[in-house]
Amino acid sequence: MSVVVDALGGDQAPAKPVAGAVMAACRFPDTTIVLVGPEQMLLSELQKHQPCPHNLQIVPASQSIGMHESPVRALREKRDSSISVGTAHVAEGKADAFVSAGNTGAVVAASSLVLGLLEGVQRPGIAVPMMAIDHPVVIIDVGANIHCKPHHLLQYGLMATVFARDVLELENPRVGLLNVGEEARKGTDLLKDAFDLLSRAPVNFVGNVEANDIFFGGCDIVVCEGFAGNVLLKTSESLIVKLLDHLKCETSKNLRHRIGFALCKDAFKVIEQCGDYAQYGGAPLLGINGVTIISHGCSDARAIVNAVREARSFVRREVSRKIAQSVRTAAPAIRNAGPPPSEIPLRDT
Repeated sequence: MSVVVDALGGDQAPAKPVAGAVMAACRFPDTTIVLVGPEQMLLSELQKHQPCPHNLQIVPASQSIGMHESPVRALREKRDSSISVGTAHVAEGKADAFVSAGNTGAVVAASSLVLGLLEGVQRPGIAVPMMAIDHPVVIIDVGANIHCKPHHLLQYGLMATVFARDVLELENPRVGLLNVGEEARKGTDLLKDAFDLLSRAPVNFVGNVEANDIFFGGCDIVVCEGFAGNVLLKTSESLIVKLLDHLKCETSKNLRHRIGFALCKDAFKVIEQCGDYAQYGGAPLLGINGVTIISHGCSDARAIVNAVREARSFVRREVSRKIAQSVRTAAPAIRNAGPPPSEIPLRDT
C-alpha cells in the first residue's frame, strides 16, 4: 500500500507533515509513505529525523496553495502544486490514498476533478467523525457542498452509513436529518424532500434530529448541508475547548476547587479528548473514485499519523467500492428525485 502526504498542507507545514510522515512510515512498515513538496526543502527537513525510514519517498512539487486562495483558480494556475501532484499520483495508480491538511476547497476540487466521482454520485461529502462526549457521531457534510439538493442529502446518508459501519464499526448506524424540529413536515422544502427520500432509502433512517439530539444519542449519523454541518462541527469543538479553559481558570482561584479539579482530572481528560481532532486524523471525502483524507489545518504529527491510519483502513476495507454499490442500490430513488449530474451547474460545487 502507498499513501501520499501533502508536505505543504497545513499551518505548520512542512515541519509537522514531514514529522508525521516519518512517524507513519515507522508505525506502518508495510506501507510506502510518499511526501509531496519541494525536494530540497523536504530533504533538509528529513535531516532532523535520521535515520530516514526505508519506506519513505519524495515526489517533487514546486508550488503550494495557500489557505486563503481561491481553490479552482489556484488549481488552474498552479499545476505543480502539492495538492495537484498528490492527487494525480493517486489517479495514475502510483498510490492508494492522499492525505492533506491544506486548503480544503482545493483538496475537494482536485479530488473531484482528478480522481473523479464514483458512478452515480452527484456530490462528494466530507464526513467528520466527532465524539459527542460518550459516543461517536458522523457529520456529513461539513463544507464540501453548501448548495444541496434533496438527492445530495440522500446520498450523504448512504455514503456515511458505509463509512460508519465499515470503518467506525457501528452496527446498523442510525441516520438523522438535521432540522429545526422532529416532525416530518418541519423545515425547508429541501429538508422535507430529503426526508421523503431518506425514508425510502436502504438506511436506518430515524427521522429529523435537532442539534441537541446529537449529544443525547439520537442518531449515529447527522446528514446536513455543508454550511450547517461546518457551523455545527466548529461550535461543538470550540465549546468543549472553552468549557475546559473556563474550568481551569475558575478552579485556579480557590484551593478547594483546585483540589477538586485535581481529583477529577481523569474525568476531564475524557471530555478534553472529545475536542481533540487529532485522534481521528482527518475527515474522508466520500463519493470520490479513490481515497482522500482531509486533515485539520492545525494538524500536528500525531494527526498526520492517524490520518494515514484511516487512509489505510479505507483502502483495505474497500470503502469506495461499497459506497458505489450502495448508491447503485438506491438508484431508483435518486432518479426520481431530480436532474442527472450533467444538468447540475458546476458552480454549485
